[in-house]
Amino acid sequence: MKKRIYWMLAFFMFVAGGNLPAQQKNVVDGTKNSRIVANPMNLTYRFQMQDRSPARREAADPVCEYFKGKYYLFASKSGGYWSSPDLANWTYIPCKSIGAIETYAPTIVIIGDLIYYLAGNEAPDKIYKTTNPDLDEWELIESKFEYTAPTNADPAFFRDDNGRMYMYWGSSNIHPISGVEIDPADGFKPVGETVVLIPLNSKMHGWETFGNNNEANKDGWNEAPCMLKHNGKYYLQYAGNGTIFRTYADGVYVSDSPLGPYKYQEYSPFSFKPGGFIGGAGHGHVFQDKYGNYWRVATMILSLRQQFERRLGLFPCYVTQDGQLRTHTVWTDYPFVIPDRKTDFEKTNLSAGWHILSHHKKATASSLPENAASAFDEHIESMWAAATGNQGEWLQIDLGEKKRINAIQVNFADVGFTIRAPHAPFNYQYYIEASDDAEHWTRIIDRTDNVKDAVHELIVLKKPLKSRYLRITNTKDLPGKFSLYDFRVFGKGNGKKPQQITGLTVRRNEADPRRYALSWDKQPGADGYIVNVNLPDGKTNQSIMVYENQYEGGFFNRDSEYRFSIDTFNENGITKGK
Repeated sequence: MKKRIYWMLAFFMFVAGGNLPAQQKNVVDGTKNSRIVANPMNLTYRFQMQDRSPARREAADPVCEYFKGKYYLFASKSGGYWSSPDLANWTYIPCKSIGAIETYAPTIVIIGDLIYYLAGNEAPDKIYKTTNPDLDEWELIESKFEYTAPTNADPAFFRDDNGRMYMYWGSSNIHPISGVEIDPADGFKPVGETVVLIPLNSKMHGWETFGNNNEANKDGWNEAPCMLKHNGKYYLQYAGNGTIFRTYADGVYVSDSPLGPYKYQEYSPFSFKPGGFIGGAGHGHVFQDKYGNYWRVATMILSLRQQFERRLGLFPCYVTQDGQLRTHTVWTDYPFVIPDRKTDFEKTNLSAGWHILSHHKKATASSLPENAASAFDEHIESMWAAATGNQGEWLQIDLGEKKRINAIQVNFADVGFTIRAPHAPFNYQYYIEASDDAEHWTRIIDRTDNVKDAVHELIVLKKPLKSRYLRITNTKDLPGKFSLYDFRVFGKGNGKKPQQITGLTVRRNEADPRRYALSWDKQPGADGYIVNVNLPDGKTNQSIMVYENQYEGGFFNRDSEYRFSIDTFNENGITKGK
């Protein structure tokens, strides 16, 4: 018993980023590595079918459930779906038996031994079922479901614990989100009248306002309802303001009944990630893992080659004792640990405790070296691309001095690719070397025989490495250019954490109270800042990563009051602000 408690304490110290005894570090690094992840999720993102835009990958509008010992994840326009035993390692399952697999916004529900699937838009009445989603053997049922409101997009099943079922839907900058009871025993036929549940209200809720920074002063797209029942309360979640923006987020209304009336929750948006390496945390779905922990899968934004070019993110989620639905997003594009037990997500964000070492470090490359810095700018919307996709193209970074390296995230950009669906999974092949002097190199990661389609792979080293230079080299002729959004290096620097910020100034826009502008003194030694937003109850509603000593946002509620604190961070750690 004592031994078990000791290892549990060691694991949670690791999760919280604390220091472990030296004799445990290698054990933790070796046995927990397969459950350390970072957003965006490392999935087989399929290239899209032929259209007028450049070749691109896409997955969005996710839904996930635990079914018969595995997690099954579905997303728009993916030609299939994924399964996982642990939320960390995913297997792609191509699917042809679901005739609606190529449409947008799928929803699923589990009833007994069956899992049911429905997608919105192009196939609003086609419902499929299976007892074994590992096989491509879905059956089309005789559906009696029909929409009775102006839109037929973004459906969401919900099965209450009393067995009654409901359908919610909506995706519009005009029409509200609606719901109706349905009868699964009669082909999911609607029962009773459709009820309007969530109207558009961007005049009061800044985060519902259209624009990359909610600046357009008009209604965005309210969409993607999702239901969670917790402690007898119904949490009806919805997305705004548009899936092409980093400010894409989810808010929530709460009721005592599945069809309302609903009350807006002032802490909305509760799932929000406009900053950091990759932004966006909207159109999400809350589900429970096998230990009872809540998680959210949500849409993250690229929108480079085409506006709907997107990725998926996985976020810890929880409900506070006073009933507030919360999501950790701010550090989730850094390494974090998927726990293998019931965990209090309110007390830990699951961070592995590693910091970014590669941000704005000196870079060079085999070709077009003048653009190499774009692969180290912590911004997925920029990239470095070599002149060719030939074997031997390489990208190199100088960390400035020898530092402890724990993990590397390789984010391939597919620049100039010509692949179109349907296609086999595409596998990059490469190796990564380390050096202390940029002359003598040691190969530390070998993917020259790689067969996996892994474009956002987080590679966790079995043991930390101390080195100054890293270089990634292509070993496969590509149908495009060797290119990376970012080549990200995580570990621990050799210096001190930055000091607390000073000189914080907060200004609310008198003409538009939905907008705040903050500025503070630039802190020497800080690589970036975390803007924490609180309501008067003291709870942190949103945390936003920025790299400049200022922030201006328009996502606030017009009639709410807010408090702010600013954390500082660098490669050595985080300093909490007052």
